[in-house]
Amino acid sequence: MIERRSATPVRLILAPVLGDDLCGAWWPRSASIATELPGLAEVLRDRLGQVVDIQVSWSSVDGEPDLDLLTRRGVSAMPGLRTRPQRVMKVMGSDAAVKLIVVPHRTTSPLAVLVMRHAAGLPVDDRHLESDAYRAADDIVRSAQAQCVRWRN
Repeated sequence: MIERRSATPVRLILAPVLGDDLCGAWWPRSASIATELPGLAEVLRDRLGQVVDIQVSWSSVDGEPDLDLLTRRGVSAMPGLRTRPQRVMKVMGSDAAVKLIVVPHRTTSPLAVLVMRHAAGLPVDDRHLESDAYRAADDIVRSAQAQCVRWRN
């Protein structure tokens, strides 16, 4: 049997060690997450085993958040915007489970990469630490981490 490789790789980053908390991020390429889930499940198989369940923290009627809004001037004056709930999913496999923040597909690359690396606990280049994008990524990840508490067993 010949394995087929996707022309568009799955944009996923995981922490080196998986635990009970947020351990990474997934950045789908389109708003149709359901069409990309099989690719995500395939990529996660090595770390989680066969995917047996997926839980999400949002409903189908929730709008997709605009993460880039957090990098704009004046946002800090808007109450609740920095702590608003993020899209978080728990993917359970036969061997392990992982909680991921789902980065909206329209998020700009610089912010998406910072959110993904921060969610996985990976280092970020020092020159980014004082940027608006890094501060926004930190707020986004902190909000997602707070949501993960409900999935602790």
